[in-house]
Parts: sequence; C-alpha cells; structure tokens
Amino acid sequence: MSGGPRPAPGARTPDPDWNPTPVVPSGAPDDVPEAWFNLVPNLPVPLPPARDGDDGQPSRLALQRRIRLAAVQEQDASTESFLPIPQRVREELAAIGRPTPLLRARALEAHLRTPARIYLKREDVLPTGSFKLNSAIAQAYFAAQQGVRTLVTETGAGQWGHAVAWAARLFGLHAVIFWAGVSARQKLGRHTVIKLLGGEVYPSPSERTQVGKALLRDGRHLLGSLGTAIGEAISYAQDHPETRYISGSNLPHVLAHQSVIGQEVKAQLAALGETPDTLIACVGGGSNLGGLMGPYLADKAERGDGLTLIGAESASAPRLTRGEWRYDHADPEGITPLTKSYTLGRDYELPETHVGGLRQHSGSAVVGVLRSQGLIDAVAYDEAEAFETGSLMLRHEGVLIAPESCHAVRAAVDRAIEARRTGRAETIVACVSGNGALDLEGYTAHLGDGA
Repeated sequence: MSGGPRPAPGARTPDPDWNPTPVVPSGAPDDVPEAWFNLVPNLPVPLPPARDGDDGQPSRLALQRRIRLAAVQEQDASTESFLPIPQRVREELAAIGRPTPLLRARALEAHLRTPARIYLKREDVLPTGSFKLNSAIAQAYFAAQQGVRTLVTETGAGQWGHAVAWAARLFGLHAVIFWAGVSARQKLGRHTVIKLLGGEVYPSPSERTQVGKALLRDGRHLLGSLGTAIGEAISYAQDHPETRYISGSNLPHVLAHQSVIGQEVKAQLAALGETPDTLIACVGGGSNLGGLMGPYLADKAERGDGLTLIGAESASAPRLTRGEWRYDHADPEGITPLTKSYTLGRDYELPETHVGGLRQHSGSAVVGVLRSQGLIDAVAYDEAEAFETGSLMLRHEGVLIAPESCHAVRAAVDRAIEARRTGRAETIVACVSGNGALDLEGYTAHLGDGA
C-alpha cells in the first residue's frame, strides 16, 4: 500500500492562472480510431492458453465456444495488432461523445503543491457514466449482426450491466444481467436505471440458475461477487440456447475494445506537446487498464523505467499485490475454463465493500502477463482511502468520481506528492473510468452518521 502524507481537507485552492486545457471531443466518426489495438500479439511472451480442468467435467472450452458471439471469438484468436472497428460502431462511439476529454487537474495540483502535471482521462462523461460503454456497443453490434436477440452477462459494481442494458436498447436486443448481490443491494439508483432501460436484473447468487442454487444451498459466497455472477450468466446461457453470453472485462477482445482510450490519450497529449511519464488506471478485470496502457506497450519497451505503468487495486481484493500468478477458474463453482492470471483463489470470500468493480478474486490473463513480466507496477488502497480521494476530487475539481476510479486518482495523488519531494515535474495521466453519481450510498457510508 502506498504511503506518504495525505492532503488536508479543505476548500478548493484558488489559482489565478487556472486554465483547464481541455481537448474537446468533436463527436465526428472521423475522430474515432479506425481500429482497435490488440494487446495479445504485442505481449513480450505468449499469452497462456485457457484450458479445461482435469476433473472429468464436460468441456468448459466447448461451452464457451457455443455460448459466445462468433465475432469476439475471432478477435480473441487474431494475431493482428489492429482489429478494424466497424463503421456503425465508430458512428455510435462518436455519438456518445468520443473522443472523451483529457483535462488537466490544475486545482488538485495547486492543492498538492506539486510540480507534477496531472491529466485526467474523463470516461465518466459518457452517457452511462463509465468507460464500459466502449465494449458494450461493440458487442451489442456484433450480436445484432449475428441475429442474436438476447444477451446475458454479469456485472460487479453495475457499470457493465448498465452499459449492456443501454447498448442492447440501441440495437433492439434484450439484456439479462446477473449482478453481484452486495452491490445490487447497495446501488439502488443504478438498479432503477438498468430496469428503466429494459434490463432484466438478478442479484447473485440467485434461484434463477443451477449455479446460483448450488451456492445458496452450500451457503458459500452469499454476499455475491463478480465471480458468482459470471457463473450464473454462463449457466443461464447454457440453459437458453438462443442467448449469447458476453463479458465486460478480463478477455482480450474487451481490452482491445477499450484501446480507444489509450489511442485518444496519445493523440491528445501529442496535441498538447506532452509525453507521459506515468499512466495509472484502477484494475479489477483489467479492461480500462489494458485500454489505457495497451497502445503504450511499444513506448514502454523503448523507454523502460522512463515510463511507469501503475494498476491501482482494492486492498480487499489484492490480486496483483498479494495474489499468485497461476491457473484458476473465474467463478467459484468452476464452470469457467482455467485461465492463468493473478488470483486469490476461487474459494476466497470477498468482504463487503462499496468498490464492486474491483471486487473479484482473479483478473485478466493479459494483465497477468504484463505484471509477471515487470511491465506494470501495482498498489492497493483500502476503502477509506478511496473515498477520501473522491471527496478531495469533488472539493478541488468539482467532479464526483466512482469508487473504483478513486483508486487510480489516489495513486496519482501519491505520485504527485512524491514529485513534490523530489522536485521532478513529471506528467501523470490517470483514467477516470466512472462517474460517482450512482454510487452515493458508498459516499454516504464513508461520511458516517454525520451525513
């Protein structure tokens, strides 16, 4: 866990030279990248393949091939560095406000008295309030092209479920969403929005699937997690042949869809005459981290220690800082194939927190390779530190960010404080992956009885 003094609470620090230095989106398809960046062929070592278990159960890999969309399976198998973005998808990404703004956090810099320049990639301004829409639109488009009418998925904090419901509406599809039970109960506002969009939502574990019934019967993981929701979504797809299962994190095609983030940042910084010294993203499944940092892999290889990549995770689910890099299932019942990633073990009982998007026992195999090869560093923060940072952002930048994003900004704050100590005027970019307007229950809990 990162140390260093914390900024004292207080009002926003006046800055007579304040200038937000925005890079404003134009909303035109020509401003959206023509291709997604594919991390897999650009990794320093081959991606460890997923595999079946040796427990005599039916092939999990065969099940995945049956229930997943054909287009994303082709993308996962591709050896090309760039995957063309369909024109309709580019148009929809432009319509929701891509490219998103890159804003300099001058008020936060002044408060920290740091020579560092802090830039925030504002994915929170998208219609559903998070970066998840970038992949949801792509996958809903692929489903419509394939003639699929119903999608089933899982969600942790609800951001992905919200995005899938939004994108399903866009393409005339129906969305069935299994939501980690603890987060579904905490985030009543987001639950309402998903329902208004037409989404069918079930807190997990539930009585709707064989996996959910088994968890309830055994009394395991009753709080629910992204892992329980993954297991239920796959179980549902297994029992509904007309339905296709889609994922919002972990897998190579999802990280590729999110590469619009990093490609935009490169162009936006170049327009400002800036070169990043540090890139930071929160990390759960790894899609916003991969999306931001993937397009910078060649820069990292060239610059080495001159470019620092940091994943900020929750101390309640410290996979990258305390987990093991080994094969494991992504769900507690073992219905998923074995993938090699950093894991706490599928039997790890995750505590109740308000950081649902980072609350899972394992993560992306791609991020696992980056971490195991020493390309990314990792830090972990507890929930109190995260919400303190969110409060700091609101007071000084006027932006309420999601609890998950607070981890990334916390790491940027610590980096800026270190720059103050050393006098190094480095350029820091943090991905603000989500908006906090539908996470007010967590902020209320952080304030305590005095709220």
